[in-house]
Amino acid sequence: MSGIILDFEKPIVELEKKIQEMKDISAANGMDLSGEIKSLEAKLEKLIKKTYSNLTRWQRVQLARHPARPYTLDYISRICSEFIEVHGDRFFGDDKAIVTGFGVIDDLKVVIIGQQKGRSTKENLYRNFGMPHPEGYRKALRVMKLAEKFNKPVISFIDTPGAYPGIGAEERGQAEAIARNLFEMSRLRVPILIVVIGEGASGGALGIGVGDRILVMENTWYSVISPEGCASILFRDASKAPIAAEAMKVTAYDLGELGIADEIIPEPIGGAHRDYDMAAKYVKETIVRHLRELLQIPVDELVERRIHKYGMMGSWDE
Repeated sequence: MSGIILDFEKPIVELEKKIQEMKDISAANGMDLSGEIKSLEAKLEKLIKKTYSNLTRWQRVQLARHPARPYTLDYISRICSEFIEVHGDRFFGDDKAIVTGFGVIDDLKVVIIGQQKGRSTKENLYRNFGMPHPEGYRKALRVMKLAEKFNKPVISFIDTPGAYPGIGAEERGQAEAIARNLFEMSRLRVPILIVVIGEGASGGALGIGVGDRILVMENTWYSVISPEGCASILFRDASKAPIAAEAMKVTAYDLGELGIADEIIPEPIGGAHRDYDMAAKYVKETIVRHLRELLQIPVDELVERRIHKYGMMGSWDE
């Protein structure tokens, strides 16, 4: 768990500390405080439910970015009985912001792709804060083509603030790499399951985000731009991100209402960062159920449905 506490989490954390202090006093002095502790725990449970059932869109954005939230490798270690990582794009190098490889979930042999952030400063520098370079998208595509060759379904975990916007990334064809992935994923002849586990920003997320089903965890967001980016453009003030988040409708529930998300994966009460194992359990159950359904669909129909799915998103006037 990270030491960072979000503003709306402070009353919960304070009550948790009080309960722990009473338990410590009870253990140290042999005092029977079980009644008081039980009462506070009941109060804590009600407070958690009340707090997390009334979150604003901006608060859900903050939860999606919580530094203690489980990342791709945390889920892989919990849902896969086996995982072999694949490195490099065979053109330039190995982008640590994207993890790829072959895994086994129950009896299903799959290919997994996911954006990976770090927790410490050292880890974040190693993972480039979860912002992929072109070689990351090309590595992902290389592994997706292997999935197609060996007829294995693809699972893609999305959690990025966006593709890396540096000069080197642009020189190596960042836009082309993302565009190529959109094209190739749209017609890949194996099932593709998209799982948004944190934040999904812009083309950086979409570069590994075209699939047959889009599953979003309860406290995540997914949009063409971050609330801060939108606020900077519209209001010339990034501090108005909470206003932008409300207007953009970026949360999992918004995506469900808009017909973009196919299912919202529930999280443990208080968010995935409070219970990794339970969060992974929900994710695994949902993935397995959807994969079994997708594997029953003939491949030509699967690709046709996928293209139709994205063609129907949004609205326009002629």
